[in-house]
Amino acid sequence: MSNTKHLSSAIRFALFAGAASIFTAPVIAQDDQDEESKELETIVVTGSRIQRADIEGALPVTVIDRAQIDASGDVSVAELLRDSTFASFGNFRPQSGSSAQSNSEIDLRGLGGRRTLVLIDGRRLAKSPFTGESANLNTVPLGAVERIEILSDGASAIYGSDAIGGVVNIITRKDFQGAEVSYTRGNPNITGGDTEAGSASYGAAGDRGRVLATVSFNKRGMVFTRDQIGGDTLGLSTFGNNYRLANAAGTAPTGAFIPLPGFACGGSGTGSGEDLFFQTNPGGAGNLCSYNFNASAANEASASTKALFVSGDYEINDNWSTYMQASVTRNESFGRYAPTPAQVFVPENSPNDPVPGDGRGAFIRHRFAAVGPRDNNVDENGYDVMIGFKGRVADAVDVEAGARVFENQAYNLGQNYIVRRLAEAAIQAGRYNVRDPFGSDRQTLNSISTTIARDAFWYSQEVFGSAAFDLFEMGGGASSMAIGGEWRSEDYADVYDSLSSAGEVEGSAGNSADGSRYVRSAFAEWLFPITDTFEVTAAGRFDKYSDYGSDFAPKIAFRYQPLDNLTLRGSYGTGFAAPTLPALNQSDSFSADAVTDRRTCLAFGRTDCNSNPQIQIDATVISNPSLASEQSQQFSLGLVYDPIDQVSIKLDYYDITIEDRISNVSSGTLIFRDNNGIPLPAGLSVTRDPTTGAIINVTRGATNEGDLNTSGLDFEVGVDLDFGNAGELSSSFIASYVRDYELVNVNADGSTTATEFTDTFGTPDLRINLLNSWQMGDFTVNFNSNFINGTPASFDDAGDQVDSKVGGYTTHDLQVAWKAPWNASIAVGATNIGDKFPSQDSSVDGRPWNFYLYDAYGRTPYVRYTQNF
Repeated sequence: MSNTKHLSSAIRFALFAGAASIFTAPVIAQDDQDEESKELETIVVTGSRIQRADIEGALPVTVIDRAQIDASGDVSVAELLRDSTFASFGNFRPQSGSSAQSNSEIDLRGLGGRRTLVLIDGRRLAKSPFTGESANLNTVPLGAVERIEILSDGASAIYGSDAIGGVVNIITRKDFQGAEVSYTRGNPNITGGDTEAGSASYGAAGDRGRVLATVSFNKRGMVFTRDQIGGDTLGLSTFGNNYRLANAAGTAPTGAFIPLPGFACGGSGTGSGEDLFFQTNPGGAGNLCSYNFNASAANEASASTKALFVSGDYEINDNWSTYMQASVTRNESFGRYAPTPAQVFVPENSPNDPVPGDGRGAFIRHRFAAVGPRDNNVDENGYDVMIGFKGRVADAVDVEAGARVFENQAYNLGQNYIVRRLAEAAIQAGRYNVRDPFGSDRQTLNSISTTIARDAFWYSQEVFGSAAFDLFEMGGGASSMAIGGEWRSEDYADVYDSLSSAGEVEGSAGNSADGSRYVRSAFAEWLFPITDTFEVTAAGRFDKYSDYGSDFAPKIAFRYQPLDNLTLRGSYGTGFAAPTLPALNQSDSFSADAVTDRRTCLAFGRTDCNSNPQIQIDATVISNPSLASEQSQQFSLGLVYDPIDQVSIKLDYYDITIEDRISNVSSGTLIFRDNNGIPLPAGLSVTRDPTTGAIINVTRGATNEGDLNTSGLDFEVGVDLDFGNAGELSSSFIASYVRDYELVNVNADGSTTATEFTDTFGTPDLRINLLNSWQMGDFTVNFNSNFINGTPASFDDAGDQVDSKVGGYTTHDLQVAWKAPWNASIAVGATNIGDKFPSQDSSVDGRPWNFYLYDAYGRTPYVRYTQNF
């Protein structure tokens, strides 16, 4: 199997690196035994609430520290995590034309952003008000981050909902004294996408307290489609200026598309304005008047984040302290999409009728280029305040309690959208001439267009408390327990303007949603150090939601150290993802669906219902308040082996199963089940005329059905070598291999079909990072490599993949940093120094390449200056 081949190659490479380091062991200075005997500091790591020694634990946690952040050359949290091997199939990123234009997500294990929990300093990061499902990483500036901890294991037993694929805990800077100013600027090899980042931090500490304030920003410019790979290809669309004749009833188009007579459509497709209209096959068969939307649209929207973070703590006495954190963030984005396309009906006798005198009218597919491109401006503001107390009671119980309030308020204004009924009326009356659209005056263009708006917010309050204490002594030390509880409220609204909500706007999609709920939670974690080498941890969490119900998630994990340099670990647990507020509360919307139903066809009086029973019916798209949570089971098993002090090898296996997957059910599926006596999901329905049997309405939406199964391996080798006067070298080889990724769907007849996606188009089975840092004196050289395995891209008649068109994708990043004698640091480098671009055969959504898995900036040189005071 090719999958095994890829994995074995990766392991052989890493083992070779480990073996090589063993042979170089004589040049390495050995640690002093007195240092080894020092008592290890106790800390709390992501995935646990119990303090323990800073050693490799029972759960797989990967740490990206500040040095690695600086070495990456990235300017945002989202771009940094995009390179993670745990982001198996890529992440959502800012993009024009999306209702979530300004968002960046992290998607661990390919399970989706809403199944990855994002924390900031151990507390939930607010969800984006434009999705209501997942956190927007663009609201956290990279300059405020000290490190990022990634738990690549399920953690609902500790944190509750969403922690199925894993947990990303963003730790902000706190323990810093003095002042620091930093500025970074980068310019990609393409036009657009310029990067800029800056931060200023000031920290002070006294005998009992400390405070830190950080102001930071980062941004990346918009990139037009025409300036990236594949953008020079003319975009083909029937929405240029084409028509189809209407049927005799004037209710539907018939026949082939024909270029609109009287409109020259003689452009090259490469200029601007009217020149973007071009003929696909002048004078030949199937000729169309198309519009090159690639020339005016931007694949990637701009993203800009500004923030102020303030944190502090104060020691009240020897047993009690208080802490505070507050932040204000602003995330702005600008996106541009091609001018609005629309299909309008032109009746007989209209000045715009392409075939006057035939008595039929026509349906015209027109691009409203004269109105202008669709421009969207997003402004998202976040506020987060937390205050808490920590203390020790009776010299035996460590307690913590606190409260937090956070809010994300977002606005989206979209210009140059078309109001369907107004445009159709202007065309039918001849006020807007489809043969000469650029001849229309501005008043006419303004009369058929509108500025759409969205006003959204996510507001939450929470109160939390916990206690940790030792219970009794065991063979390996004290048995410790942590218990606690949380209360959290969530309020969400995403309100579209009235025209959009009524479905009157062309070129836009979506509808309003709003809802609120509260969650009460109780959790416990219990450590059993049975011997010095074997410990077991049991955890459980109960969450009661005010809307859909409750969930309990237990977990058990073990850590066994048979040798000083060998640790075995594993865990088993369950998890859940609560149905989102939009899924439970979205406003109803209308949809005209094309379906197949013989009974309705006959009721409409048609005579061809045996051969062609397709008809159009009214459907209502609803939220589903009957949704339940998704349920998951996770199993992991791993080892950590240090053959010598300078080499560490980690290998972890994971297996995740998700049941009762929340998925959308189509009108066609509901009708098939209704016709065959198969029960319909709760809340969804097919309503028929009791006399004729014709469908009156189909109510469709989301339901709980289907499964998802995935498993794989994470492998890491870390090497730290000290060459004396020649410097120090640190290297890490990190690989994540997806063994299987199976989606189980429920068919219309109630049966199930399992589809394996591992190593298929768009879903690579292997990602590798190779991180190298060499330091000698005041100089540091960082060289990082990122590899994404190739995938097949075509199928034979049996559905087997036979032709690997998409090759492996490897990029290299280089940076040289110098510590200047005036207490400054200067770094010069380039990401993707080889100027590598992804294959254009990798596209999965109409863009020239896989937008979620790769970027197409090319080589990006940058410089960073940091001054400390």
